[in-house]
This record gives sequence, C-alpha cells and structure tokens, in this order.
Amino acid sequence: MQNERALARIRARVMALAEAIGAPAKCLPTFGSSEDFARPHIEAIGECVYFVVVERGEELVRESYLDDHALLEQVFNSVTFEMACDFELRNRRANEDARRQLFAKKLELLGALDPQWAARERCRLLEILSRHPFSDGLEPRDVT
Repeated sequence: MQNERALARIRARVMALAEAIGAPAKCLPTFGSSEDFARPHIEAIGECVYFVVVERGEELVRESYLDDHALLEQVFNSVTFEMACDFELRNRRANEDARRQLFAKKLELLGALDPQWAARERCRLLEILSRHPFSDGLEPRDVT
C-alpha cells in the first residue's frame, strides 16, 4: 500500500525544486502511479521510496531510496536532462556536437539546485567524454 504521507512530502520537495529552475510539468515525475511512455514516477511503500520508469507496460527502472535527498538527485538528473535536451533543440548550432550545449545546460540547472549534484554529474559526463569525445572538430573544452 502506498505511503501517502511520504508521497506528499516528496511531491512538495519536487515541486519546490522544480519551481526554482522553471521546470515544466511535462518533465516532472508523477506520484503514486505510472503514466507509462517512460515518464518516471515515484512510489512510496512503507519506509522505502522508489523511482520507477515504465514504458509500454514494461518496468525498465526501479531504484529504491531510503534518503529523500538521494531520490531528489535522481529525479532532477532526469528532469534537467529533459530540460537540457529541449534547450539544445531550440538553440542548436550547425556543426556543433549537440552534447556541448546539452551537458553545459544540464550542469547549470543541477548546480542551481545543489552544487554537489552538479559536481557528481560533471564527473560522470567527463567520464563519458573520455570514452566518446565531442565529434564536431571544435576545440575540446570542458563540459561547463
């Protein structure tokens, strides 16, 4: 059975953080049940809270959290990725690797919420770039 108090607490925190970065509702998870189509949702069962992604009726992701802060980091990694993709699409530059703007925007948004979240994501993105460098022939720069 869903823990309605936990869901309400997390929803309030998500909404406050979303407002701080202007996150559109379409980027936010749902609470208590899935809309499917790979839109994340949050479940709370007992003391545990879950970040879940369902697509075409198949559960692709189910991560459990006992710590709200860790859950919020996961939620906003997803939210800021969507926002950064939308930003890059609206501001696309010819002959530039799309990840340049996408990564920079994602880090900017995460940093506005929690500098530690941005620092961890920056390390992850640098690891990706070490294996798959920008492919536009431009001067290699940091992700920020």
